Amino acid sequence: MKKLPTSCPSCESQLKVKQLQCENCSTEVLGLYELPHLAVLSNSDQMFILDFVKASGSLKLMAQKMGLSYPSVRNKLDEIIDRLKDLEE
Repeated sequence: MKKLPTSCPSCESQLKVKQLQCENCSTEVLGLYELPHLAVLSNSDQMFILDFVKASGSLKLMAQKMGLSYPSVRNKLDEIIDRLKDLEE
C-alpha cells in the first residue's frame, strides 16, 4: 500500500487534500482541506498511537508490548504529544 505523502517533495511544505472520490458511486468532493493531524505524523508514531488506544491508554501494557521501560514509553508519548501541539500552532 502506498504511503500518503504529507509534505511537498520540492519545498517540504505540508500538503493539503484537494479531491476525494467515492469508489462505490464515483461521487467527487473538490476543495482544499487540511490533512488530519494524525495523518501528518510518521508511520511509527501513528502505529504507536493505534497500539496505545488498543491498550486502552495503558503505558504499562505498551511497555510490555514494546519491551521497553515505562519511562521510555512515557517519553515516546510525550514526544508525540509535542509534535501534535506543534501542528496546532
